[in-house]
Amino acid sequence: MSDVSEKTEWKLDVLNASFLCGTPILAFIGVLWYSVNFGISISEISILFFMYIVSGISITAGYHRLFSHKSHSASWPLRLFYAVFGAAAFQNSAIKWCSDHRRHHLKTDTDEDPYSIVRGFFWAHMGWVMISENEDKIEHVKDLQADPILVWQDKHIFKIGGFAGIIFPGLIGLVIIGGLNGFLGGVIWGGLVRLVMVHHGTFLINSGAHYWGKQNYSTKNTSRDSPILSLLTFGEGYHNFHHTFQTDYRNGHRWYHWDPTKWWIKIFSFLKLTKNLRKVPDWSIENAKMKTSYEQKENNLNSARKNDFNERLNNCTTQIRNLLKDLKKKRIEYKDAKKNRKMLVKEAWRQKKITMKLKIKEIKSNLMSVRLEFKNLIKEMKHQNNLVSV
Repeated sequence: MSDVSEKTEWKLDVLNASFLCGTPILAFIGVLWYSVNFGISISEISILFFMYIVSGISITAGYHRLFSHKSHSASWPLRLFYAVFGAAAFQNSAIKWCSDHRRHHLKTDTDEDPYSIVRGFFWAHMGWVMISENEDKIEHVKDLQADPILVWQDKHIFKIGGFAGIIFPGLIGLVIIGGLNGFLGGVIWGGLVRLVMVHHGTFLINSGAHYWGKQNYSTKNTSRDSPILSLLTFGEGYHNFHHTFQTDYRNGHRWYHWDPTKWWIKIFSFLKLTKNLRKVPDWSIENAKMKTSYEQKENNLNSARKNDFNERLNNCTTQIRNLLKDLKKKRIEYKDAKKNRKMLVKEAWRQKKITMKLKIKEIKSNLMSVRLEFKNLIKEMKHQNNLVSV
């Protein structure tokens, strides 16, 4: 890691600092003025949430999971949608945003990380945008620079952002509410207020998701999983999982994890607008979780016990990998057999179904045994640590 003192001298970026500090003030004044003069109806709130969703999802699904990490592929209409409404979020062009983000993943928590939490919460949250360190370099994005849509967006980013982020919500207000007050209502609620919400949602991932939460899958960097942050960020709060498995289109990999971005991507796959959705194998996820849990408790173990515990860990992870692979294979075989059951006589299919279901049940039972074995291993390690600390 290079020394902080060796970094290029920095200075205040007046434009960015004024914009980030000015928009909340303008939004607050605008809401007060508009409320006193025209009141607040469902129309203004609807414009706010519509613009919040389309610009927010364009950052999380578009800028982040599609463009930065190639977690799936998308057709040109969807890429154009992300380019237009991503610009409306006023977080720079996709090419520049992804250049910073890919560098963040390559250099996490080092001086070369653009928004390293090591430099403080405020720096990671928004300070890095307000301070210019003469590092306006674009790198690691040659693939994006070959996309005509993103090249067009990068060239006209302020024009696109100004129209999609300010004028467009004003026009919606003009149509729905009517008159000049309708246009101003759209600009204030769908433009300014929404912009502050989207900004700090994104900023919270760079700061809060490296500060609050649990490290379930890796302790190699400061990233953390926070279900609470996921509620505020279209599902981006499962950040430790994301840093460990960057190319997975999901951040919340469980079906019940709040991750609207993964549902958005999945829904569009049914409409043939997204495809090649990348998922990390279940065994890889569970192995990472086991190893991380083990690492968090191995520090105080004596070398003799550590070797024994390590051997048992490896045995558990190997069994988990093999069993989950086998389970996936058997489920696919059962699904295929079910499709072709009409080719068998009724009794033959019944016997085959029973046999296949029993095999799946057996694998699940073995999985439970291995998980229990690992749970007991962790308990023993915890007990051993307690003895050492006494």
